[in-house]
Amino acid sequence: MVQYACTHPWVLVASGWALYPFVLNQFSCLLAGGHMTDLINTEKDLVVSLKDYIKAEESKLEQIKKWAEKLDQLTDTATKDPEGFLGHPVNAFKLMKRLNTEWGELESLVLKDMSDGFISNMTIQRQFFPNDEDQTGAAKALLRLQDTYNLDTDTLSRGNLPGVKHKSFLTAEDCFELGKIAYTEADYYHTELWMEQALKQLDEGEVSSADKVYILDYLSYAVYQQGDLGKAMALTRRLLELDPEHQRANGNMKYFEYIMAKEKEANKSSTDSEDQQEKETEVKKKDYLPERRKYEMLCRGEGLKMTPRRQKRLFCRYYDGNRNPRYILGPVKQEDEWDKPRIVRFLDIISDEEIETVKELAKPRLRRATISNPITGALETAHYRISKSAWLSGYESPVVSRINTRIQDLTGLDVSTAEELQVANYGVGGQYEPHFDFGRKDEPDAFKELGTGNRIATWLFYMSDVSAGGATVFPEVGASVWPKKGTAVFWYNLFPSGEGDYSTRHAACPVLVGNKWVSNKWLHERGQEFRRPCTLSELE
Repeated sequence: MVQYACTHPWVLVASGWALYPFVLNQFSCLLAGGHMTDLINTEKDLVVSLKDYIKAEESKLEQIKKWAEKLDQLTDTATKDPEGFLGHPVNAFKLMKRLNTEWGELESLVLKDMSDGFISNMTIQRQFFPNDEDQTGAAKALLRLQDTYNLDTDTLSRGNLPGVKHKSFLTAEDCFELGKIAYTEADYYHTELWMEQALKQLDEGEVSSADKVYILDYLSYAVYQQGDLGKAMALTRRLLELDPEHQRANGNMKYFEYIMAKEKEANKSSTDSEDQQEKETEVKKKDYLPERRKYEMLCRGEGLKMTPRRQKRLFCRYYDGNRNPRYILGPVKQEDEWDKPRIVRFLDIISDEEIETVKELAKPRLRRATISNPITGALETAHYRISKSAWLSGYESPVVSRINTRIQDLTGLDVSTAEELQVANYGVGGQYEPHFDFGRKDEPDAFKELGTGNRIATWLFYMSDVSAGGATVFPEVGASVWPKKGTAVFWYNLFPSGEGDYSTRHAACPVLVGNKWVSNKWLHERGQEFRRPCTLSELE
């Protein structure tokens, strides 16, 4: 009997019998990367083109330099004794030739534009460049990571992140840009954090094009907007020390002094002021709901811990798909990730070769991922789902067809009514905030166009490891499932009665370091009538 080590007791599900559980050695469980890789290659190509341009310019300047040195010696000799020099007929001829022909050739060389090749390549590649919206999106991703993983600005700025292979850091100018982007979004909390970081790095002696006056201007206003009038005045005074004639700062200082005087006149108690400031500084995130706090804690690995009694009910097993002919002799490894809702993980369920095929098929089609509008049923983008996705049909590739068959064999569910295989790529900051996969009662038209009923179950392949972040979390129950390449997780979204299981509300945490590839299959109710019969109880 073949065994494998895992974190749970294990049983072999085959032929109607099972081994009683016992603990074995630990089995280790753990916008758009494809296009970002293309941008890296684009930039490399431009660097090569730029170096070719530099070589061409250097060659041109070398020719001009040699010509200048030769003429410098010649004219130096000629000007010392002009009549004697021109008394030689060859010198007279060569002077005429130089002025009539060679200086013209030199002029043409000087005017020759060596940048044509580089500018042409730049023009071609520019169509693939990110735009202002992309840059803003990248900045928001950093701020999202900062909040979700409780990272301070100094840690982010110095690039001290877990699992990084290529350490990088943010300059004071970079921090200033992040602060400006937050400012344009009226996000004064992050404006303050990043302007202070930029100021700190400049105070420590960093050489930068960032100007302290501009930084203090943004910073003082952001602090004022959060209700800290005293700090705003102190920052404005520092700004005026650097630039006494700064018009806006002088105006702001007068206004701040006026507000301060009014507060004193009103005899506002210091206690009340502090309470008001604390309330106003809670503008960090208006949507900071209890669920969001649970979601972010789970993303950081700070989720609920199961009691020992519940943990004992989680098993590892060799699973043959309920005596499926394909898996009787070669069962697959299956682990329980959670008990309610029941979430199971299949290990070594998709090969590296299959993963690469799926990724290559998906890459040309990757588009910003969409969600189903609960009112209209139409697909649309949403700010809470940051990833790129593509859809693959079984008839397109034997590999996709084989994967679909595997899902059917191991779940016992009919995949003919399932949605196509969705491939998603989450780059750094990519996420999908808490959501349900199934349509609720107030969304009767969610999957009407498909005509296959509600989403009964979800199968999710992990097609890459993730250096940090990227967990799939279930805030309602406190479960965190971490990506592990080659594995898949499966859960039912509906009870056998057809009622939705609200404990399956889940989210994809932001990728902190690395790149996350997943593919999922949403299986629907139609075709499962005899494969998963209804029960009389709504919650069974």
